[in-house]
Amino acid sequence: MTAAIAFQGELGAYSHQACFEARPDHTPLPCPTFEDAIEAVRTGRAELAMLPVENSTYGRVADMHSLLPHSGLHIIEEAFVRVHINLLAVPGTTIDQVQIAQSHTVLLGQCRDFLTDHGIRPRVGADTAGSAQQIARLGDPAQAALASEMAGQIYGLDVLARHIEDHDRNTTRFLIMSGTPQRPAPGSGPIKTTFVFRVRNIPAALYKAMGGFATNGVNMTKLESYMVDGQFTATQFYADIEGHPDDAPVARALEELSYFTSSLDILGVYPADPDHFDGGTPS
Repeated sequence: MTAAIAFQGELGAYSHQACFEARPDHTPLPCPTFEDAIEAVRTGRAELAMLPVENSTYGRVADMHSLLPHSGLHIIEEAFVRVHINLLAVPGTTIDQVQIAQSHTVLLGQCRDFLTDHGIRPRVGADTAGSAQQIARLGDPAQAALASEMAGQIYGLDVLARHIEDHDRNTTRFLIMSGTPQRPAPGSGPIKTTFVFRVRNIPAALYKAMGGFATNGVNMTKLESYMVDGQFTATQFYADIEGHPDDAPVARALEELSYFTSSLDILGVYPADPDHFDGGTPS
């Protein structure tokens, strides 16, 4: 039996594309929510989950950094998908017939120039692949969808215009999650470590906590904060660093971090995508 990989959205979503590119040997399992995708792995319905964490244009995916620490899953790999937006319509449609383009609000904001130039009105849909599915069902040449080419193939739509996004480097980063950790060996190649922590209630705690990474030459590629339980006084930090916890500089930095934190949880140690690995100047 083929193992499954869960994702949030309908078949043809960009998360589905990420699953297809990273795990072509797995059966995609569409789920209504991120929580459902995580639960599919917890309950054994899926071996893995593909979860988006950030987009190069729009920043972090809302709520994801809050879900990950409590998911019970482990990051085993990262994957990047170049987000190409396409205008999809029922077969036989010409672009001058299209009056409305439907998609997720984020995608609508990423191709304003194209829509304006062609006099097409944007309309917000629940998601990208769901919009393609709806346009196929309606069968109206005046209405189109903005989605992936995969969505067009799945729902039988023609591609009227390819790669119409305003920014030519729009990319989404995904994390592949598993119920069991799969740490690579130290020195086996570029490695990332992701963790969350809360600082102790002492003066300059965050400044002191970060000092160990600078003094030990550990490159921190991401540091984000977010409130916990809706309280302004409770803040958790999410961080990505380059290196393995067993590397001496990383071990020293994490040990120093522990002195100034009330909690510290490693979410994953995994191979860094070689095409998106900095490996450069320490933070």
